[in-house]
Amino acid sequence: MATLPLPGGVQRARQLLHMSVLAQAAGPGGKELAAGNNYGEIAVFSLSAALSADAKEENKRPLGLFQAHSAPVYALLGTERLLLSASDGECKAWSWAELGRKGCREVWTRRPPYRNTLEVPEITSLELNTRAALSGHTAVVHCLALRDPQPQLLSGGEDGTVRLWDLRTGTQVQLIEVHKYQECSRPQLGKWIRCLATDGDWMVCGGGPALTLWHLRSGTPTTVFPLPHPQHHVLFHQDLVLSGGRGPLLHQFHLSGDARGRVPVSSPALRSLALAPRHQHTVLTAAGNSPKIDVFTNLGYRAFSLAFA
Repeated sequence: MATLPLPGGVQRARQLLHMSVLAQAAGPGGKELAAGNNYGEIAVFSLSAALSADAKEENKRPLGLFQAHSAPVYALLGTERLLLSASDGECKAWSWAELGRKGCREVWTRRPPYRNTLEVPEITSLELNTRAALSGHTAVVHCLALRDPQPQLLSGGEDGTVRLWDLRTGTQVQLIEVHKYQECSRPQLGKWIRCLATDGDWMVCGGGPALTLWHLRSGTPTTVFPLPHPQHHVLFHQDLVLSGGRGPLLHQFHLSGDARGRVPVSSPALRSLALAPRHQHTVLTAAGNSPKIDVFTNLGYRAFSLAFA
């Protein structure tokens, strides 16, 4: 029996029920926010308008919404001029100046080499630095983080390792097998590393192993954060660690491991966090398995939500 296509409104309503926002990136000066979902769409919001004293409901909806990729948007990265987006087998660049306009087209597209359709890579993380091929992981790489001020990069993946690379030489300078440390290990959940962030000599990472703070110079874990579920995204913010994973909560911890707070969010699971600098303060946005993107001007509560709808 043939299946009739759903009317546009019904199809979109069904998409919204199953939508996940997988990636976010703030624009120059924190004026705009781009978000990518599991349908390959990118929405661009005006944070300036949504945060203004006389903001209206329409200011919380996208300035523009367009089909960027035919597969999910796994990662976004903003520069002063461009927004970079990544999906299955391709990375595209878009001009911030054009994103809110109808008929927006990419500035360029890059595709890593692969031999056939069975080898199309999921590009799940983006960082902008120098051109180099870094070889060492034995399974999928899930997350990247640049370490400042050193020209170094951290990477974590399915093989259960976090690797530190010297970007001047393209060589690996440190290897941490997180799951081999008893205090971090959770063999029932696996050894994979899903998220990491760095702040100078410190790194926080998690996934199958517990979310853990590491001192990079000594290569030792110093704090194991008391979270039972795998975390999908983690950030350093001032003297705090912010993380989200399964469950409708934004977790906030002091570096000592003491909980500062757990704030309810719109999504039943968080997939991405982003910080947008705004004048004298920073705005945090959190998104996941929902078409809504929560906006925090104060970490103690959710101010409002943006929405793909």
